[in-house]
Amino acid sequence: MEDDCEPEQGSWAHLPDVCLRHIFHWLDDRDRSRAALVCKKWSWAMYSGWLWKRRTITFYGRQSRARTLEFQSALWYVKKFGKYLEHLEIRLSNPSDTAFTQKFQVTMRGLLSHLGKCNSRLVSLSIKYLELDRLIWKNTVRAQFIKNLATFLKRISRQLHYLNLKEARVTLEEGCELLNSLSCLTNTSFVSEINIEDFFSLHLPVYSSTLFHQTMSKFHSLVILTFNYNCVSDELLDILREQSAHSLCTLNIKCHVRDPHGQAVLGMSWANLAKRAPKLNVNFFFERVMKHDHLARILLVEIPVRSVSLRSCYFSDPDWTMRPTLTNLLPAYWHVLQKLTLELNNGHELLDDELLQLILTSKRLVFLKVWAFLSVTFIERLLQNRAERKCILTTIKVRIYTAQAESSEENRLLRDIYRKFKYLIDSELNYFVITYPVV
Repeated sequence: MEDDCEPEQGSWAHLPDVCLRHIFHWLDDRDRSRAALVCKKWSWAMYSGWLWKRRTITFYGRQSRARTLEFQSALWYVKKFGKYLEHLEIRLSNPSDTAFTQKFQVTMRGLLSHLGKCNSRLVSLSIKYLELDRLIWKNTVRAQFIKNLATFLKRISRQLHYLNLKEARVTLEEGCELLNSLSCLTNTSFVSEINIEDFFSLHLPVYSSTLFHQTMSKFHSLVILTFNYNCVSDELLDILREQSAHSLCTLNIKCHVRDPHGQAVLGMSWANLAKRAPKLNVNFFFERVMKHDHLARILLVEIPVRSVSLRSCYFSDPDWTMRPTLTNLLPAYWHVLQKLTLELNNGHELLDDELLQLILTSKRLVFLKVWAFLSVTFIERLLQNRAERKCILTTIKVRIYTAQAESSEENRLLRDIYRKFKYLIDSELNYFVITYPVV
């Protein structure tokens, strides 16, 4: 190893520090370590805090020598550079058996313990897809992991701004223990963004839990909250109004067919929250919740709905039709709706006219994504209205389902439509339209 980068080593020796750091940014850990051996200047670049402030650590679920090195590499990184961390994401990919989850728990215990002692900068933590309700998590391993994570959250609660525990699948008591860890030092949490989508195990009526309401009352500065509709109640909306109305901007709400969602939520509760939180936008994501009477209990006119996504996930049910939702429910949001996503197996009803009317009525709609049985002429009518400035769409993504295996005629028509409106598509639209045989 050379002591210095001498001039005769060439122009690389005179790279500005900012350029050197950017080069190191694109190298993996092994190449960074090798490059650091070149000279003192490059070694200094290796230990630049800017280089290590973001980190994604992925643990793959198959046992192998390479996978074992992943555990060792994660601990090496935290011990070496953990003090610089500001944004940490842990990914758990397809855990396969109890041996793996036990090894993951032991590794995370060491990782979180060291971070808790050396780091005072971490503002963002994401640990997604734990799925702690699976049988591969032994009760003792699961309990120890939750205990270690709760202890860590207590240590960093004063500095943490963002927490993502999507699909942790914990019990009500375990979930509230983890969330309460963020406020245990002062009985108040100032975390601004939380993602607890699918955080609780399936089928839990969280909306009726006093423990959950007590836990959520400790968050006083929420800006973005992502969660499931089985958490929504008049009590929760009142808590958000009282504690976070001054900061609250976004609620992302997922409603899945397997979650309980029969609770009665008053429109007045939504209206009171919207009045106190004027910046609030609500985004709904429905999966296989398609029946009009179910949606009507949820999509109340008092909600400031910015985005709606309705996905049937290829399931077809003769008991539901989409037409009443398009004609009766969604038009109530004509003045606020900006984004609409429909993924429908609607082979029993054609919705061209109803969908086009909804688009023309929605004065702020800029994003449209539709996977459904539609006629090709729907696209031509839509583009014609867009060309005449009767709508303001900037993104059009459509997958036209067809029951025919051969769709060459439809594709020819789509090409003709593209040529007709090419000037508009190329200059003003994010446009993607194809046919998709569903046989």
